[in-house]
Amino acid sequence: MKFNISIWLIVIGGIGQIFTALIYPYIRHRVFDWYNDVKQLKPLNQEIAKTYGRYIQGLNFSFGLIAILIPSYLKEQSPLAIALTGLIAAYWVGKVATQIAYYPMYEIPKKQIFKIGGYFMNGLFILFALVYSLLTIHNCIGFFNHN
Repeated sequence: MKFNISIWLIVIGGIGQIFTALIYPYIRHRVFDWYNDVKQLKPLNQEIAKTYGRYIQGLNFSFGLIAILIPSYLKEQSPLAIALTGLIAAYWVGKVATQIAYYPMYEIPKKQIFKIGGYFMNGLFILFALVYSLLTIHNCIGFFNHN
């Protein structure tokens, strides 16, 4: 099985990941009223929740930067490319699985912009999961065929 992931698709995915990092605070604040919910936690738990929020934002931004700055290295079929694309694929596949399994149980504000935004963001998450999963497969096939 031979297939190729275009550099432009990796870069588009990178731009999308940076977008998710930049829009993340707005979504937490405007859509989910996250900050008011966090205020109800004990102080240590507040800091833990904020720290995890920053981790998510930082990972999304970092993955996007990597995809934009060095996309060809993500498909070079080396052990490092396998490890990195596998990590990023697992991150986004996990995000999509969480969206499907848990998020439908919760109430999201009914404004049309939030509904459209939800479909758009879920589309981005699926795109990221597909691109990085395909990159991981591409890297594994190439690496194991050459060794």
